[in-house]
Amino acid sequence: MSQKNETPILIMSLLITIALIAGGFWWFSQNFSGSNSERATNSQSQNSQSSTNYSPSSAPTTETTATGTTLTSVQNVPTGLFNYGGSTSWAPIRLVVDSIIQKDRPEYRLRYVQPNNAKAGSSIGIQSLIDGQLAFAQSSRPITDLEITRAKQRGFDLKQIPVAIDGLAAAVNPNLNIPGLTVEQLKSIYTGKIKNWKEVGGSDIPIQAYSRRIEDGGTVELFIQDILGGEKFAPNVEFISTTTQALKKVSENPGSIYFASAPEVIPQCSIRPLPLGRSPGKYVAPYQEPFILPSECPGKRNKLNIEAFQSGTYPITRNLFVVVKQNGQIEQQAGDAYTNLLLTQQGQELISQAGFVKIR
Repeated sequence: MSQKNETPILIMSLLITIALIAGGFWWFSQNFSGSNSERATNSQSQNSQSSTNYSPSSAPTTETTATGTTLTSVQNVPTGLFNYGGSTSWAPIRLVVDSIIQKDRPEYRLRYVQPNNAKAGSSIGIQSLIDGQLAFAQSSRPITDLEITRAKQRGFDLKQIPVAIDGLAAAVNPNLNIPGLTVEQLKSIYTGKIKNWKEVGGSDIPIQAYSRRIEDGGTVELFIQDILGGEKFAPNVEFISTTTQALKKVSENPGSIYFASAPEVIPQCSIRPLPLGRSPGKYVAPYQEPFILPSECPGKRNKLNIEAFQSGTYPITRNLFVVVKQNGQIEQQAGDAYTNLLLTQQGQELISQAGFVKIR
């Protein structure tokens, strides 16, 4: 081939090579820029989510403004081992929620402390917090004026933060044929004014009422205050140490009745949660209709009537509180962190899985 014919071919090959190199350089620069832009956007998004947690020093006394999404998104979570304790009504949360907190936040270790020479409960938990034995406490009732005074005498305040909605449920024997009770009738049973089920539309069976003792926890304190109006239990009320023991007695005694935190009562197979109302004939079930019969349990279990608890149509509801010591030290940081973890979207979903009603 002549030199004239080879020259155009060489020029064409050179131009193609230059074009390929330029195109490769353009593609690389565009993708590298886009990757940096995407990383910057993601970083801004994460920073925005992290900045939504509140400052403990500006928090109100009875609420918090934490709005995190996941347990891992919460900031200002201290590292260490922290003792906590209190209400027995919190047991399902300790079982379901706190175990996930331990998994997702391994630096924040929790240890539930059983009180010495006393039964666990809201009052004991709050007193142990005041005495310096706990970092924070779990309560099924609001803090009292006396507890506030005791804390002030120790040089600090107490803060209570609601994190879940609970309610009290009355458990009766599944063979008791009665549509429900009014709150006033429930009061009359426990103060001894009503002694036979025939007085409230049931069979001629003597009523045997069970309860835990008032010193055993916030549930009994709340019942006496809000349902009994401060009146004393009737002499025929039999006191039982635990809800498990009481529910067993209810399942064995046709005329028995017992009250406890709704999540402890609703799913049980051997008893019947009783609908309650503010007026005769207008009863609201604490469980989701239709009622699952004991013969279908445990294959199926009754579930909490979430809508009735959130709307307040069910007559006996309450908040569950985290009680935090306001001393500006690591105990306060630990209590605020626990509160913020429970108030994240993930924490509230876990509370729902534990059988309680989300407060958000």
